[in-house]
Amino acid sequence: MPLTVVLAEDSPLMRDGLVGVLTRFGHEVAAAVGDADALIAAAREHRPDIVVTDVRMPPHHADDGLRAAIALRRESPDLPVLVLSQYIEQSYAAHLLDLGSDSGVGYLLKDRVSAVTEFVDAVTQVADGATVVDPEVVRQLLNRRHDPLQRLTPREREVLALMAEGRANAAIARALYVTEAAVNKHVSSILQKLDLHIDGEGHRRVLAVLAYLRA
Repeated sequence: MPLTVVLAEDSPLMRDGLVGVLTRFGHEVAAAVGDADALIAAAREHRPDIVVTDVRMPPHHADDGLRAAIALRRESPDLPVLVLSQYIEQSYAAHLLDLGSDSGVGYLLKDRVSAVTEFVDAVTQVADGATVVDPEVVRQLLNRRHDPLQRLTPREREVLALMAEGRANAAIARALYVTEAAVNKHVSSILQKLDLHIDGEGHRRVLAVLAYLRA
């Protein structure tokens, strides 16, 4: 289904590129703005299906885009938000994921935008209520923890990384060239070893895994 998007990016070249990609895939960009204040105003005016925003932008050229996204989520807890960042900042991902809402959130590095299909898929997944985190951020989160992740086998660590990226069991099976039944067994083993007692909803599973890895 076509999505209505409000986009915030202070670089005109990057902004035009993102607009071009989204419209090429059939989505409507209701507003494309260059600062955090304009982002908040545009989101309130257009009530989009998803907000896509850079972290750093005017007026202070700090984390204004992230702060605007968090403010919008507090106003409208069901508003999906996908945040783009030039560099890995685990604190940014943590702030975004700690909003306490079940609706979609995403955190991607800007390098991921060059993989056009992956970027558009991420936009669609977040708009649909999923949680999507850049694989590089996932890898750093995994590397931060040595215990009890040491309990996991190498295959279970691969499955956990794909889980944290927001992939369902069927997608994990395709990525690893194994059966879905094998993935189900790995997931059950992972959750047991990590003492994660959660329900079966995909994005809640991701939030639980990331919350554990951030601890």
